[in-house]
Amino acid sequence: MLKVGDEFRHKFSYTQDDVDTYARVSGDVNPLHIDEQAGKESMFGRRIIHGFLGASVFTKIFGALWYNDGHVYLSQTMKWLRPMFVDTEYEAVITVKEIFKEKNRILYQCEVFEAGTENKTIEGEALLLNKKQYVWD
Repeated sequence: MLKVGDEFRHKFSYTQDDVDTYARVSGDVNPLHIDEQAGKESMFGRRIIHGFLGASVFTKIFGALWYNDGHVYLSQTMKWLRPMFVDTEYEAVITVKEIFKEKNRILYQCEVFEAGTENKTIEGEALLLNKKQYVWD
């Protein structure tokens, strides 16, 4: 059964096609994400990934990879610490921070790093309910 300190890691990356699709679906067509010239002229020197696209890895983890059967997302906080770029490998790390046994809930620490480094791009917390998987005797 899950305990404080347990963690799950997942490596991922996005392509420019992923970013363009996200821009179309979300309506966020900021040139900083989709226009190569605007990206070059920006303070980042190239296009950046939408912050919410980068952070969507957490919904992938909780929805498909980690004790996912029965998950109900209750809250998510995020802080974006540095830009993310296409065709760059990242690693999401979720860590059990606090367990609320009587309510079948877990508070997770959520982080994204540039893979193989300590360069953190996103940090936050997620609170999830799961009456199928989060059951302690």
